[in-house]
Amino acid sequence: MSNSTPGQRFRDAVASEHPLQVVGAINANHALLAKRAGFKAIYLSGGGVAAGSLGVPDLGITGLDDVLTDVRRITDVCDLPLLVDVDTGFGSSAFNVARTVKSMIKFGAAAIHIEDQVGAKRCGHRPNKEIVSQQEMVDRIKAAVDARTDDSFVIMARTDALAVEGLESALDRAAACIEAGADMIFPEAITELEMYKLFANRVKAPILANITEFGATPLYTTEQLAGADVSLVLYPLSAFRAMNKAAENVYTAIRRDGTQQNVIDTMQTRMELYDRIDYHTFEQKLDALFAAKK
Repeated sequence: MSNSTPGQRFRDAVASEHPLQVVGAINANHALLAKRAGFKAIYLSGGGVAAGSLGVPDLGITGLDDVLTDVRRITDVCDLPLLVDVDTGFGSSAFNVARTVKSMIKFGAAAIHIEDQVGAKRCGHRPNKEIVSQQEMVDRIKAAVDARTDDSFVIMARTDALAVEGLESALDRAAACIEAGADMIFPEAITELEMYKLFANRVKAPILANITEFGATPLYTTEQLAGADVSLVLYPLSAFRAMNKAAENVYTAIRRDGTQQNVIDTMQTRMELYDRIDYHTFEQKLDALFAAKK
C-alpha cells in the first residue's frame, strides 16, 4: 500500500490516465472487484448508499453517518482512492459542511463532490430539481476548502444548474466554484458532448463526466470524452444495477422452480468468492494460530 495520502493518489490517477475511469463500488467487496479489474479510482454514490444500504430513494433521506459507514468499510480493505458523493454537505450551515469534510478525510476518502441543489435534493437526472443561489454554493465550497485537514484532499464542485437555469448559469457557477477553491468540476446531466469542452475551457480545471445509465447524458465512450477535454469519467451505479437485476432473476427463479439449478451458471462460485476476498490467506493464518496452541 502506498504511503501517499488518498487525496494525492486520486490526483496522481487523474494525471496519469486520460480520462480517468472512476467506477462505482456499492460495498467493500465491489471495491476489491474494481481493483482486480484494473481501475485506478472508485466511487461511492449517494444514490447507491440510499438504495443499496438503506432501501430508500435518493431524496436527501440519508445522513452523514450512513455514508461514513460505507466509506469506512471500503477504505478498510481497499487502497484505491475513493471519491464520495456528499450531496449538499449533510446540513444547512458551513459547520455541517466542515464536519463532513473532516469526517471524510478521517475515514480515508480521497475526494468528495458537493452539489448546489437545495437540501430536499433529487437525483441529478430527475425533473423538477431546485438549486440554491450561486453565492450559497460558493459558500459551501469555501467552507469545504477551509475545513480540509489535508491539502491533497480533493474538493469537487457539482452543479445541477444546466437543467434548471441553462448552460451559461452552469458555466458561471463552475467558474465561481473554482475561484472559491474547488479543485475539479462535475457538471451534472450534460446533454451534448461539446458542453464538456465549454466547461474545461472556462474553468481550466479537471472536468468529470457522469456517464450513468438511463439518464439525461448519452453513454459517450472514453475516446469521445477525451476529445471533449474530459478528465474523469464516472460510472456511478453500473455494477449495482447489474447486481440488482441478477439478484431479482435468482429470487424469481428459486421461487418459481423450487431450486436454484436453473440459474447456477449465473452465479459467482464459492472458490471465485474466496479468491476475490483472499479467503485462504486468512484461513492459513487461523490454522497457524491453532497449530501454535497445540
